[in-house]
Amino acid sequence: MNKDINAEIRDTINEKLRNCSELLKANFDFLEINDYRYNIIDAIEELGLDADLIEHLIEDYVAQIIKNKSMFLAYIDELKSNQNESLELDYTPLRELAHKNLGVARNLRIEDGKKVLEELMREEDLDYLKRCVEALEACAIKLKPKCAYETLKLMSIKNML
Repeated sequence: MNKDINAEIRDTINEKLRNCSELLKANFDFLEINDYRYNIIDAIEELGLDADLIEHLIEDYVAQIIKNKSMFLAYIDELKSNQNESLELDYTPLRELAHKNLGVARNLRIEDGKKVLEELMREEDLDYLKRCVEALEACAIKLKPKCAYETLKLMSIKNML
């Protein structure tokens, strides 16, 4: 992988981190997650697991959210297409994907991710749902920026093959 792609991924991460606060404040202020900071101690105490295992599980969660972003957006685009064609809208695949990720966020006590995923589970406004996906990714990047960078880098390598 060349340095230009690494720099591009790093720039993307930094831009998303800069825009995270603005995105959350403009669209999700009512969820009270803009200033949220994850506290691993809560998960350690409630789950009875050691910090290393929880750190690993958090990294898995961040990678999964970033990898699932395209699936979330594809489901929303399909819903939008069906809406434009006046077809019945089936939110099931979108909600199943949100539910899968919501279970992990709940178990690890990741409150901002949990709240955004709950919005994905119940809302039907497609433009709002797209903003939810962006917010979910932003929250994941904010949680573990290095892991997010490494995930995007691996995804980029796979796309080049």
